[in-house]
Amino acid sequence: MHESLNNLISIKKEINNKNSNTQIIAVSKTFPASQIAPLIDYGHIHYGENKVQESLEKWTELKKRNDQIKLHMIGKLQTNKVKFAVDIFDYIHSVDNLKLAKKISDETKKRDKIIKVFIQVNIGNEFQKSGVQIDNLNSFFEECKQFENLDIRGLMCLPPINENSDVYFQKMNTLSKQLNLPELSMGMSQDYLSAASNNASFVRIGTKIFGKRN
Repeated sequence: MHESLNNLISIKKEINNKNSNTQIIAVSKTFPASQIAPLIDYGHIHYGENKVQESLEKWTELKKRNDQIKLHMIGKLQTNKVKFAVDIFDYIHSVDNLKLAKKISDETKKRDKIIKVFIQVNIGNEFQKSGVQIDNLNSFFEECKQFENLDIRGLMCLPPINENSDVYFQKMNTLSKQLNLPELSMGMSQDYLSAASNNASFVRIGTKIFGKRN
């Protein structure tokens, strides 16, 4: 069995012990299709990328061959790339401003397509990070709800590095419940079990599955 598939299966078992509803987004950015193929053949459907151009080149044919695949945009999305992004992605995890939300709405309306989105929350209140400030979250959510073709699934975060993620995941879980949102995108290779324990719907795992990036 291919090593990355072995890794995926063992991570899945670990997560299922914490929360059987948590799904794994295999973060395949920078890895070629040949390395992803064993996971697709196995039946894994959720994959994460952070560059629009790379995703179009890598996934257009793969998605034509397998319409079960769900592709997640997990990186920062520039508004000038939205028209390309909505052609290839099923989920966008990094909606952090109204201009971006409006642009996604406009482009999906043109295509008569609905995109699932997550609002990125700046959960650690870090000046260098993207995301909606907690104090502005309610009003941002209400404004996003006015846009057509935006299916706001939940909240997403990147907690501060080298701190206990658990505290931030608990806070995200609370915010999600307050807004009555069904899903949460949080947790990566180093803290996915903590995320699963705090009701994560999606954890985003790359190196722990595919190995170190070049």
